Amino acid sequence: MATDIQQTPFVKQLAANDRPTRDAALDSLRTYLSGRRELPALELLKLWKGLFYCMWMSDRPRTQQALANSLADLVAVLPLASVIPFLRAFWQTMQREWTNIDVLRMEKFLLLARRYLGATFKVLKDGGWEEELVRSHVELLQEGPCNVEDVRVPNGMRFHVIDIYVDELERVGLLQEEGRDEILERVLVPLRALQKGSPTKPVRVKAKEALEDERLPGNEKVEGEEASKEDDGWGGFED
Repeated sequence: MATDIQQTPFVKQLAANDRPTRDAALDSLRTYLSGRRELPALELLKLWKGLFYCMWMSDRPRTQQALANSLADLVAVLPLASVIPFLRAFWQTMQREWTNIDVLRMEKFLLLARRYLGATFKVLKDGGWEEELVRSHVELLQEGPCNVEDVRVPNGMRFHVIDIYVDELERVGLLQEEGRDEILERVLVPLRALQKGSPTKPVRVKAKEALEDERLPGNEKVEGEEASKEDDGWGGFED
């Protein structure tokens, strides 16, 4: 019989107003998750409801940053077989709650999404960019924040993930590794799918801009290119 995670005391404590209680709850959660317990999808969604409101209640920038880092670090204590379900529950929770996040709280959830995308790429790096591992995580991203057509995925979440995608690939070192072009192409599949197939023009444009990032192979500027553009003639006043 699966353990009902909502019956464990640290779930309610995750949303407590005081930091010591929340920190103690996170320590308990790390121990709990590292015990390699198998949790069904519904239990993971219940867990993420608690984790989401733990982040919701956090205040002050340093506290928020530390909490975002701590929540992302939870991925590292999971057995590999539990990583995809845990990440799926995260993205499903963010998808459900995104439009309810007010402007004063949005910044910390943008950071949390960044940390979780980074945690995804770190899993791939630690796994040696193994083909099946990459495929499963790319499929999860296409199922969730990079879904092409699902109207339940807020475009604000899509825009943010597109915006940080190359940043986080650079952070894990994939852009600097030699001989990784084929792997990089696999990891970029969600962006290419959005560029080609999104029914929303701003999403297609945003994905195209990300894929034209100068840090990606083949997009490097030729020395002197900017200077030649400037010499092409006067184009009027800038906006």
